[in-house]
Amino acid sequence: MLTDLAFALDFLRRLALNNNTAWMAAHRPDYQRARAAVADLVQDVVNQATPHLPELAGLTPPQVMYRLHKNDRAQRDPEPYKRRLGAGLVPGGRHAPAAGWWLAVQPDGLSWLGAGIFRPTPAGLAAIRQEIHYSAAAFHALRQAPALLEHFPAGLDTSGPRLSRPPRGYAATDPDLAWLQLKSFTVGRHFPDAQVLQPAFGRQAVAAMLAAAPLVRFLNEAL
Repeated sequence: MLTDLAFALDFLRRLALNNNTAWMAAHRPDYQRARAAVADLVQDVVNQATPHLPELAGLTPPQVMYRLHKNDRAQRDPEPYKRRLGAGLVPGGRHAPAAGWWLAVQPDGLSWLGAGIFRPTPAGLAAIRQEIHYSAAAFHALRQAPALLEHFPAGLDTSGPRLSRPPRGYAATDPDLAWLQLKSFTVGRHFPDAQVLQPAFGRQAVAAMLAAAPLVRFLNEAL
């Protein structure tokens, strides 16, 4: 697996320099080999995680891996393909409206593991905000848990899109306003290439997933 993961990183590095349909057509077997290597990693992670995260039981790479082709390209984006191969380890599959985990392989230290929920539906976002408001102490304990911060030192990401005003129904003086204004609730971290290629990488990824599991479950209970 490690040899093919090295191949996958190399393929993605070459793709970044030749991000066009003609190059991809000429290198389709390389893409298939790279995708298969990442699928093996994803399956290994799911297999190791399932005894501790039964909500992921039965998930397979076809259910969780994302397409390489960009689905909705901005008009000014000349690149038809993503620069990473990844999966959404979400109960119900990658497109399920639930909190979960994401694993992406990308060269040059950009491989990434994340957890939480990105841009939930308006109803889902309202439910999460209500749960934070009603269970603020539990929410803060989870986002500041030592185990979580050991694996995700930056903590809950507050750099993404957010409301400029209080959400409807919440006061400007709410002590949790900064958290209620968020539109996504995620943690994430990057891994250097050398770590991705270590035999223990799958186990390390699962350890980080388990550290984020209480936060993920809090979000899913709200949903």
